[in-house]
Formats: sequence, C-alpha cells, structure tokens
Amino acid sequence: MSLTRSVVLGCGSYLPEKVVTNDDLSKIVETSNEWIVQRTGIRERHIAEEGEFTSHLALKAAEAALADAGVEAETIDLIIMATSTPDNTFPATAVAVQNGLGITTGVAFDLQAVCSGFIFAMTTADAYLRAGLAKRALVIGAETFSRILDWTDRATCVLFGDGAGAVVLDAQEEPGDVKTDRGILSCHLRSDGSHKQKLYVDGGPSSTQTTGHLRMEGKEVFKHAVGMVTDVIHDAFEATGLTPEDLTWFVPHQANRRIIDASAKKLGIAPEKCVVTVERHGNTSAASIPLALDAARKAGQIKQGDLVMLEAMGGGFTWGSVLLRW
Repeated sequence: MSLTRSVVLGCGSYLPEKVVTNDDLSKIVETSNEWIVQRTGIRERHIAEEGEFTSHLALKAAEAALADAGVEAETIDLIIMATSTPDNTFPATAVAVQNGLGITTGVAFDLQAVCSGFIFAMTTADAYLRAGLAKRALVIGAETFSRILDWTDRATCVLFGDGAGAVVLDAQEEPGDVKTDRGILSCHLRSDGSHKQKLYVDGGPSSTQTTGHLRMEGKEVFKHAVGMVTDVIHDAFEATGLTPEDLTWFVPHQANRRIIDASAKKLGIAPEKCVVTVERHGNTSAASIPLALDAARKAGQIKQGDLVMLEAMGGGFTWGSVLLRW
C-alpha cells in the first residue's frame, strides 16, 4: 500500500561573514584555544553583524534551499521556522521570510524547541504533508544566539554561533516500503520540563520584560545529552525495523564534539558515519542540523538514497529524532 512521504527536494544554508576564533575570544574572556578545543571541539563560529537579524539569515538559507530544490517560492504553502532568537516577540519571524520570498498564500509560523527546534519543525511539517494540509514545505532553523549570550561567562559564550539552514519537503506517494522509500520514515519527540533550570534564558516578556541571557549547567546538560537522546533513536529503529548498520549518515545536533562521539559510541554508530561541523560553526541551536546537512551535501557525502538519522536535544529539556531516506 502506497504512503505519502515527506521527501527532501533540496537544502541550503547561510553563515554570517564575521568569523570569531577561539583566539579572538581569549582577548575578551579568560579562556584559550586549547581549553575550548579540548572540551568542545569548537575552533571558530560565525557571528551576525549589527543590523543582521535572524530573518536575514533565514531568508538567505531559504533562497539557497529553493535553488537547490529547483522549485519556485510560490509553490511553497507551508513555512515552519525553528528559532529561539526571533526578530520580534511577534509576529513570527517566519512571516518575514514568507514576505521576503514574495509568498502571500499558505501558512507560516515559528516553532520554539531550542536546539531540538529543527527536529520538531521537521516532524510538524511531516504531519502537515501526510495529512494533506500542505503539499510543499520550507523548514528552516535559524538563530542569532550571539544576541542572548553573556560575553563575560566563558562557560557559555565560547559555545554558540549564528547561522541558518533550510530544507524543502515535498509530499510524494511512495510504495510504503521503509527499505526503499524516499522521505521521512519516522519521527519521535520527547519533552521533560523538570530540567528547565539546567539550560534556559533568564528573561522574557512575561517574567522580566527583558531578553535575558543564556544560562547553563554544563555538566548536567552533557550527562543528559548522552543519556537521554538514545531512546528516540532506538524508537526510530524499532518503528522501522532498521538498524545502526543500515544508516549511511548520522547527523546529530552540533553542540559539542564529546557529546557527538559519546552518543554515537553508545548507539553503536560507526564514527565514519557521523557528520560533524561543530569545529567550524559552534553550537547554532536550531540551525545546526540543517547547516550540517548542507555542508555534508556540498562535500559530496549525503546523496540521494542515503539513509540519514537526525537527532537533537535542547533546553526544556526537549529531544527527538527524524529518520529519513534522502
């Protein structure tokens, strides 16, 4: 029996031109290149210039994804934007992207699940497409985390960067065989609000009427990142009958090289199957997975027919997985 699958038609990304190295950071906070690389694997990150907003990054990534997919903007009837750093409290930054693309029909909205945002957005778009509520979706992850960092806190300011990535999803009829179908094969999401204080921003319109700064208990986040995310990946394998050996690529959230390595080892995923971009990008939150996807595509790694596992964990805590065949 055939099934409607959400098939990736193309992807794109954008990084601000300004690059900040670990040595640059050592001039403003007590740290060093060696200290940062040893603990995180990060060597540099991109930072948005003054006047460069999340919507600007997202629009450029969206345009790149549409070009890669070879489709016109007016064929998009759903835009879901994953971000924790919107241009405004409202309206949604997605509508700014919609307007920038010249689209006046369909629906556009933001989704907030911090570093898991792109996984949550892909899952939501997949539900829309499979239900027949939309035919073609633009899913974007875009952040300017540099705007919510405390640049005197070396435990957090060295970790994050700015950027945007996007994919175009198309509703297509596939035979219904997980071993051959293209598109999204399974999605699994989790949330547990009891961990809020481990990773959060200490501000907001309702509480402090300020933007606030990112606060994190690094050791606790590391522990849970390695321990918690495996359930949604095991669920994906159980739902499809596929195994780690079947994977072509593992594209995790790019938060910390040690987390990526430890998670892959625990899951039995070979190191050579891991796409890792954290060294060049830092943690770009909801943008990290689509940035990594686009980097892997441009490097000739991910190709049509490849089985790809996406995985992320973010503040909340939230975490999730998406298993798809490119």
